[in-house]
Amino acid sequence: MTTPESDAPSGGDGPAAASVEGASADARRPRRGKVADLVAVLSFVVLGFWVTCRLWLDPGGTVRDNQSDQSQFEWMMAHGARVITHFAYPFHSDQMNVPDGVNLMANTSVLSISLPLTPITLLLGPRASFLVFLTAGMIATATAWYFLLSRVLIGSRGPAWLGAGFCAFAPAMVSHANGHPNIVSQFVVPLIIWRTLRLGDGGRWLRNGVLLALVIVWQAFLNLEILLMTAIGLGVVVGVLALGRADLRTRTRPFLAGLAVAAVVAGLLLAYPLYVQFFGPGAYSGLSRLIRGYSSDLASFVAYSRESLAGSPRTAAGLAKNPTEENSFFGWALVVLVIALVWWLRRSVVVLALAGLGLLFAVLSLGREVRFDNKGTGVPGPWAALENLPILHSVVPTRWALAITPIIGLLLAYGAERARQLADSHPTARGQIRFVTATVLVMALLPIVPTPLPVTRPDPIPTFVTGGAWRQYVAGGRSVVTLPLPDTTYAEPLRWSAVTRLDMPLARGYFLGPDTRPSADPPKVALFGATPRPTSSFFATIRRSGAVPPITPQSRVRAVDDLRFWRAGVVILGPHEHEDALRRGMTELTGIQPTFTGGVWVWDVRPLTD
Repeated sequence: MTTPESDAPSGGDGPAAASVEGASADARRPRRGKVADLVAVLSFVVLGFWVTCRLWLDPGGTVRDNQSDQSQFEWMMAHGARVITHFAYPFHSDQMNVPDGVNLMANTSVLSISLPLTPITLLLGPRASFLVFLTAGMIATATAWYFLLSRVLIGSRGPAWLGAGFCAFAPAMVSHANGHPNIVSQFVVPLIIWRTLRLGDGGRWLRNGVLLALVIVWQAFLNLEILLMTAIGLGVVVGVLALGRADLRTRTRPFLAGLAVAAVVAGLLLAYPLYVQFFGPGAYSGLSRLIRGYSSDLASFVAYSRESLAGSPRTAAGLAKNPTEENSFFGWALVVLVIALVWWLRRSVVVLALAGLGLLFAVLSLGREVRFDNKGTGVPGPWAALENLPILHSVVPTRWALAITPIIGLLLAYGAERARQLADSHPTARGQIRFVTATVLVMALLPIVPTPLPVTRPDPIPTFVTGGAWRQYVAGGRSVVTLPLPDTTYAEPLRWSAVTRLDMPLARGYFLGPDTRPSADPPKVALFGATPRPTSSFFATIRRSGAVPPITPQSRVRAVDDLRFWRAGVVILGPHEHEDALRRGMTELTGIQPTFTGGVWVWDVRPLTD
């Protein structure tokens, strides 16, 4: 007895062969999808190491354009390890800025990263954990956006890869890679978006609310500024969707219930840390007016970042406050493409919401006065009416432009997906559509392909520090005073302290703290570093000018008072361009002749401070 299947020709025609071929095709599709996912992630790995390759190839190198922030983050990584090994209090530290300490919740403590990376910090040192943080942060950000786009928002891997790559390696992100690993590590943002979208699932409001709360807390201990921008962006987009799509209104009740759960759980988990941040020792009330004046230049939106293929220090000159804050450098070709994409996709409520949100962030980033080509225009910006509000008074306005990067990444992904659908629906013109799409994307994106971060080599850490010779001087709660004293422009001592696992306590430092001077306006506004003292100002003058100011009996008395305030046990001076002047100044102030040991000049000041 034969069956139709057994009578089918061996060539494969017939229902059975078609069924087998269909099953084989179905089996191949998941495999091809997994291979595509692997290739996408590997491409992000290559890009991440490409941007940071010079740091990996030079074990002693630091980012050239922001050495101070790298030193600070190395200190923060050491603090995270100290929390684990010494059960140190996580939200405040007395190992910098002796005797007042530093409010780490009011600074970039990055506990959600420094704690998990403790093994690397202990085994390989804080520089290694900083570099892992920086590189893996960009890779993880691209990967998280890729899976959100390919699995939730769009469903196609090619457009998802394009959008995710831009979100993680756009000019603004590479600019912040100069010492800001907490800002380039935005991998939690796609998770927050994903969990927010899931709030509308019926019957799971409690579970979804708790999961959203957990990722919010995770981001809060990574960077609160990014969390604020994410919350505003999500609020605008979700609000527009709720108004523009009637089919979503049936999900309102579970969404609001889950959102309430998330707010309560996150509020409970963050209540004490936020109390410490805003009301604990070392808290401050907003940034200074000078810092709140850092804004985006209108001309920068069509300029090229110095870390882009088409960019250079010349193309970015005068359009950003420093190489780390090139938040709005997209290039004219990409700006034209984004405008065209919004017009092309204008029937999409999501695209219109994203476009409006991007425009809002761009306008806010212009600050209190619109500037064009490094010149004031006299046109007031809306930020002038907002900058003194609570919470907003701690935001640097140019950072609003940073939030435009993921918006453009999403628009690129939506545009690429629409082009793919158009090609599939027009087989005869498929080749031409793909050619035009590829050409337009190359013209817009090739100029902003990232280049490796520039690196410099600082002076080696003195053996006086690495060998532990300082330990005999800090018994009884004393500190180490370095010359120059650390601040925003000289943060090398933080790197020295980090390699000792923060066992070496420092006078003063590089951090944000309250300005307690009577002239401060408003009171307790944020100051970079500790409030100046006569002796710190004395050595800051020498560091800038190389000249020793006149020394009077009163200045000697003040120097002893300051050393006692800092609980100084020893003063050390490492390699410095004004080393001779600094040494002469300290010697004349204290009357103590230094000794040179372990690569530093050493003043034993315990007789003065006992």
